Amino acid sequence: MLFDMDGTLVDSERLWDTALSELAVHYGGTLSAQARISMVGMNPGVSMRILHTDLGQEWRDPDESYRWVERRMTDLFRTGLVWRPGALALIEAVRAAAVPTALVTSTGRPLVDIALDTLGRDNFDVVVAGDEVRAPKPDPEPYRRAAELLGVPIERCVAIEDSPTGVASALAAGAAVLGVPNEVPLDVADGVHLLESLTGADLDFLSGLILKPAH
Repeated sequence: MLFDMDGTLVDSERLWDTALSELAVHYGGTLSAQARISMVGMNPGVSMRILHTDLGQEWRDPDESYRWVERRMTDLFRTGLVWRPGALALIEAVRAAAVPTALVTSTGRPLVDIALDTLGRDNFDVVVAGDEVRAPKPDPEPYRRAAELLGVPIERCVAIEDSPTGVASALAAGAAVLGVPNEVPLDVADGVHLLESLTGADLDFLSGLILKPAH
């Protein structure tokens, strides 16, 4: 099992909303809803460039901006992470069945380490953070890397995602994909199964995704 983090396991996109909006205000502007939506699932460098363009401040340094956001998110992750519906129960069922499990996220390792205090470090055999791959999502590298570290063929893995960027990454890697939309709608696509929430997923359902075509 390959789990995305933000918006999939935990309701952290609203925390990113807070930090990114505050950064825009810090820079003397307002982050548009369209720009914020386009950031969902993206790596920090891309997200900061979207924010800078939205504010008409393309000259700003993405690394400096992300350091500001990361400092704010550190506080928010420590106090505000909440499980998405059905996510904790599914994680517990997967672990009870001894299914190899990875966390695959575009978020950098410092924030992931804080999130793991809520998610549970023992719930994942492998963690692939966004700053630990050469090419982040939507490139297939993060999911391919997770499957390799687990020692499981990617074709035998189910990836669970909430964003178009993450879905594209998992599909390109060759995994079966379960999409659970959160802030951004997901389109029906070949190879992608959709559920409204993880409360509708169990081990039998997930196992079946590897064996049958998407619809």
